[in-house]
Amino acid sequence: GVNVTFVGHPLLDEVRKTYSRQETFNRFGLRDDAITVGILPGSRRSEVSRILPEMLRACGILSEKISPLQFVLPLAGTLDHDFVRNILRQFPVAVNVIRDGVYDVVAVADAAMVASGTATLEAALLEIPMVVVYKVSALSYAVGRRFIRVDHICLPNIIAGRRVVPELIQDEATPERIASEVRELVVRRGKALEMKAALAEIREKLGAPGASRRTARIACDMLFN
Repeated sequence: GVNVTFVGHPLLDEVRKTYSRQETFNRFGLRDDAITVGILPGSRRSEVSRILPEMLRACGILSEKISPLQFVLPLAGTLDHDFVRNILRQFPVAVNVIRDGVYDVVAVADAAMVASGTATLEAALLEIPMVVVYKVSALSYAVGRRFIRVDHICLPNIIAGRRVVPELIQDEATPERIASEVRELVVRRGKALEMKAALAEIREKLGAPGASRRTARIACDMLFN
């Protein structure tokens, strides 16, 4: 065998807030007296095209049940604003699209609906209660089901080794199910607090910040010592 050193996770150095909660509300024109729900539909056009419409339909359902309520969508750097805006126009839901300050905006959310991927771990590091949503083409799903056997698909659950956050995959990712899970998190504060505590444990498992620096130091030691 070979010696292995765990250096931590580089996201711990990246996922940082710049502003306080109140500063974030003020800077991005958000209400501080409303329940805030984050929308993170992914970073690729193909997944956003499938997932965002379902999330927006869920937003419509939530708007009928919860008030005051506001939705925030931090725009991934890989997505064009016009592309996302064209999808938003198809739904009668007001959504605040934020270009900058992604982590600050996510951090003020009371709950979030998040596409499976790196964003789930970013939200976990910010300890934001979430519902994970994912949809792929019918063919991709059929192939995946045949050859891939896993208990969980999202990073927080994989790291925890148990179901910390709900996963709504493929046919389960309906607007009604998404809305129901999000509503549970904003109405039942005990459930949200329990999830936040579990997410804090996940953060602890990833170690301390400084993974990149530690990796560089180890590499230098190997090269020059």
